[in-house]
Amino acid sequence: GRELQTALEPLGTVIGLDRSGMDLASPVSIRRAIRDAKPDVIVNAAAYNNVDRAESESAIAMQVNGIAPGVMAEEAKRLGAILVHYSTDYVFDGERDRPYAEGDPPHPVNAYGRSKLAGERAVAAVGGQYLTLRTSWVYSARGSNFVLTVLRLAREKPELSMVDDQSGSPTWARALARATAELLRRKDLITRESGVYHLVAGGHTSRYAFAKAIIDIMKEVSGIPDGWASVKPITSDQHPLPARRPPHPVTSTDKIKRVFGIEMPRWEDQLR
Repeated sequence: GRELQTALEPLGTVIGLDRSGMDLASPVSIRRAIRDAKPDVIVNAAAYNNVDRAESESAIAMQVNGIAPGVMAEEAKRLGAILVHYSTDYVFDGERDRPYAEGDPPHPVNAYGRSKLAGERAVAAVGGQYLTLRTSWVYSARGSNFVLTVLRLAREKPELSMVDDQSGSPTWARALARATAELLRRKDLITRESGVYHLVAGGHTSRYAFAKAIIDIMKEVSGIPDGWASVKPITSDQHPLPARRPPHPVTSTDKIKRVFGIEMPRWEDQLR
């Protein structure tokens, strides 16, 4: 959300709402906020994204991820506005040995993925002018995310154990926000080409290799080569969690390159 406020500022007046301004668990709150603002564009960067807790809080995850986007889509269509909604590669089961295309059948393996898929379908059912952007492993310099957690733990512990049998495309929030701004500069094209697109960093990696890269790059850019944890690869079975993760939900970005000419930098370059 913070990165979007900066990236979208050149395009017009940006109204950034927190939960007090728009509660995604309340359709009444969503409709009131949108009708008060009368926006030309709605960008939904919010979600219930605690993958493990969603297993025991599936109702609220579905309300925020599955129902709220449909309400936004209804209000956007009523206004003639564009809706940009972010989804996830977790709508796939990750069992294929090739990147998923947008037309491949989704098959989520956890409550979070099911709630995000419900949101995609709700937006599509309403129609109008919209982009649903499936992304992956988003991180930033703020908040709580994998990169910041690894950097903290790498100074607190001598060794970190990271799963080496799950893949994704680590995507920097700033790069994602800038790509979104580029998409919104093509409003006429959005009207003709509404739908679902994959928007992730170039390439993919495992959690283990990602953690190693985070520490190695930080050693270099900080000028502090010592005092960092080593990283040990483990399997998902050695680190059981409440929610099952799709092992390799890697996505193809060919469609967004072909239609909009958008191509994001490789994940290593974004991380640096």
